[in-house]
Amino acid sequence: MTLLKRLQKYRFEIRHFIILFIILATFQVFLSYIYKYSSRTLLEQTMDLYRKDSAIRLANLATTSLELLLEQSLTSSVNTPAARDKVIQAFDIIFNQQTLQQNVDEMCVIFRVGAKVAAMDNGAQLYNFIFSHTEPAGELPTRYQEALERYQQLAADIEQTEQIYCDWDKIQSFHIFVPFVLKGEYEGVVYMKITPDVSNITREISTLYDETGIVFTALILFGLLAMFYLTSYTVKERDLAQEQLYREREKQIKTDIAHQKEALFTKRIYHAHHKAEKVMGFIKEEIRALNEHNLAQFKYIVTRYSNFISRVIYDMKWYEPPIHATRNPLFETDVNKVIRFLVDYIFKRVYGTNSAYDFILNLDDRLPLVHINEYVVWEILEPLIQNAIDHNPGKSVTISIQTSFCPDKQCSEVRIADNGRGILPELLEHNEEGIRKIFLENTSTRENINNAGYGCYIAYELSTKRCGWTLDAENLEPGGCVFVLRIPVTN
Repeated sequence: MTLLKRLQKYRFEIRHFIILFIILATFQVFLSYIYKYSSRTLLEQTMDLYRKDSAIRLANLATTSLELLLEQSLTSSVNTPAARDKVIQAFDIIFNQQTLQQNVDEMCVIFRVGAKVAAMDNGAQLYNFIFSHTEPAGELPTRYQEALERYQQLAADIEQTEQIYCDWDKIQSFHIFVPFVLKGEYEGVVYMKITPDVSNITREISTLYDETGIVFTALILFGLLAMFYLTSYTVKERDLAQEQLYREREKQIKTDIAHQKEALFTKRIYHAHHKAEKVMGFIKEEIRALNEHNLAQFKYIVTRYSNFISRVIYDMKWYEPPIHATRNPLFETDVNKVIRFLVDYIFKRVYGTNSAYDFILNLDDRLPLVHINEYVVWEILEPLIQNAIDHNPGKSVTISIQTSFCPDKQCSEVRIADNGRGILPELLEHNEEGIRKIFLENTSTRENINNAGYGCYIAYELSTKRCGWTLDAENLEPGGCVFVLRIPVTN
């Protein structure tokens, strides 16, 4: 049960068994090829050994028996019928004993009869031919036609060398020609066709192959299963290590994101706090200048100053304020009105008529209202206008703010331009996310970059990610730069 539970942890899918089957089948085919090749080689070696030993010995023994019998018969009197029958019977016994053996298919004695050759396979024919020099009467056996043809091809060589010839045909049968010599004279040959019975050898080889195949198949199967088990175990351990690594990495990333949000929140609050301090100074000035004639104007200006400070305090509570505090159908903000207030009651209070900065407003009254919090619009526009001032110190600069509405495109556009020295070309390049570098955090051309580089970044983040607007920047000819804010019209 423990082994079964451990195996259940590994997923044996159908493709795994298909792969194992294909590998096993391939090995079986390979083993079959090796078996056939080995069997053929073994049989060839066995037959060659049989030809050199058993087959030739058997034919030579039969020939020797005939020669001894004839030698004995020629030296004794065989003229009586009883002696004649005895010799013929001896011849027949020799022929029959050989052909009765399992491996011997044919046996005969081949002599020349006139211009022809004759094959004799019984004692009477052989006796009449040897002792009476009488040619065989009637039809000669036709089943020895192949033997006669082979003999005619080898007759001259056999007669000249008087050596045993053994030929192996395509059917794995041996054709043996043993010179038949009487009293030192060559008379013909004894022919034997022997087909060795290798069924026992083949059966043993097959049995051995089956056993070997089973063993090899079992070894291969268990080897593959062991490899699969080890691979699965290794993959499991790797996946576990990767999972732990990913969890640790996820935890680290979450920690880094939290730290980044906290740092960004701190910087954003510092940036807004600095502006709130400036606005509080404006409120004090308004209070000191308060009289019975400017009471209505005082209420209008101070109310907006106070609302801006309230917005700053509200933002101090959140890393990411809820979306309804930024975008809401209840908000109906006039962008032109925000621009006029920023220019008249923020920038002109700091940079008055005697300063080097001049403001030109060209505002389109057709500009639709936007459903964005008025003080979020303030936070977007104020850094862009301030950028034209901070990056052109000691130079007379004209800042031009233009709004326009395009009914065909259902889009409003705000252009904040100056005739200063412009933006460095490298800051207008895009990063891998398609954002211009001037809108990235901690990017500034000011000499003192401490606590700088957040104005354009905050304006870009608020306008694109919270409001759904687009913000772009480019240099102008012959000098200066322009920020283009595009606001899609929504119902």
